[in-house]
Amino acid sequence: MYIPDSETDLQIHKEIIEVLEAFVSKLPAIDFASVVSLEGLPISSFPPILPQGLDDVRIAAMTAAILSLGERAVMETGKGEMSRILVEGDSGYLISVQAGTKAVLTASANRTVKLGLLFLDLKEAARKIGEILG
Repeated sequence: MYIPDSETDLQIHKEIIEVLEAFVSKLPAIDFASVVSLEGLPISSFPPILPQGLDDVRIAAMTAAILSLGERAVMETGKGEMSRILVEGDSGYLISVQAGTKAVLTASANRTVKLGLLFLDLKEAARKIGEILG
């Protein structure tokens, strides 16, 4: 887990956690949401302890790698700018979107989630997080 090392970092962390908590509470199908740097380092997650013993450092690294590959694939195939990455598994989804110029927001949701609502709320949360991070 990321540990803020200054008063400014602590305030930013608190603001991001508030956005994540509001986002996760809107849709009960969301398991967790995580903000990671583009370099693949964890910034904030909600809940603070990820479910099922997941490691926030591994989630952060995988998220950054997936985003990088997605951006390259979209660019190489001439599909414009990437808007989101959606990974679908038997039990649910992992969705990642860029949050400003410095971070990525990833959400994990089970199969009962309404994807349209999730995409809408994810985009809004990412916008807010991008503003917080500057």
